[in-house]
Amino acid sequence: MLVYTLKRLALALLVAVTVSVVSFMLIRVSGDPAIALAGDAASAEQIQHIRKQYGFNRPLWVQYLDWGWRALQGDFGESPYFRLPVSQIMGDRIGVTMTLGACALAFAVLVSLPLGIVAAVHPNTWVDRLALGIAVLGQAMPSFWFGLILIIFFSVTLRWLPVSGTGSWQHFVMPTIALGYYATPAFMRLIRSGMIEVLSSDYIRTARAKGLRWPKVLFKHALRNAIIPVVSLAAVQFGFMLGGSIIIESVFALHGIGYLAWESIGRSDLPVVQAVVLMLSLIYVVLTLLSDILNAVLDPRIRVQ
Repeated sequence: MLVYTLKRLALALLVAVTVSVVSFMLIRVSGDPAIALAGDAASAEQIQHIRKQYGFNRPLWVQYLDWGWRALQGDFGESPYFRLPVSQIMGDRIGVTMTLGACALAFAVLVSLPLGIVAAVHPNTWVDRLALGIAVLGQAMPSFWFGLILIIFFSVTLRWLPVSGTGSWQHFVMPTIALGYYATPAFMRLIRSGMIEVLSSDYIRTARAKGLRWPKVLFKHALRNAIIPVVSLAAVQFGFMLGGSIIIESVFALHGIGYLAWESIGRSDLPVVQAVVLMLSLIYVVLTLLSDILNAVLDPRIRVQ
């Protein structure tokens, strides 16, 4: 287990370094960051001043090492728009994004779990097709369009839920549904295929032959083994949800990391954009590492890979 963990940790560190390089270079590849910060109407002297102020006149590898070292200490520079440290701005907003991502993940699992079980118990029947149709419908609809439909129905027509904001739990209901429903098909198909495979196993037939009640066989024996791959998928989907929250937060005006990224792109606030890309990518890497380790704990066969 220790060797497996160290291998996964080394791979995660390699991916993290690669992500940091890509995050650093994205801003440079898109154009001269000094011009982007100064604006199109800036003079050559102003652009040169900004280039010296932010160190853009130094070699790229020097800029990367300096930026990477400061990022390790939690220093992502200062936002030229907000005139505040980037770490402070992100710290104020990360809670909204993490709450939305966790709620959306919980919604996706709670919806897909019964659908996947029902579809597996009744394979290739109308029940199976209906469950698959309900799940796939979530992936067929663009999340921003689905969010607008929810606003029209629940906020404008019924007036049950607020349109935007983060003042109470009610503000998170529609964003959670819009973001979580999109991830439901992936969980549902994985649970369905895993349950079908497990239900056809010899030990399940043996358990039923011994006279164990069907609910006990289904939930204690079958679901326990079929649910293991969902752990890895949950970590991956949570990372996707944090990245996908940019669209949902923009639709519902939730002031989280995603909405901050959308604002910063429009304002050419490059330090904030760079920090958001790096943070979301590193969160994804850490979640993937934790899911690999947890899967190895749940299924010892994985450790020999």
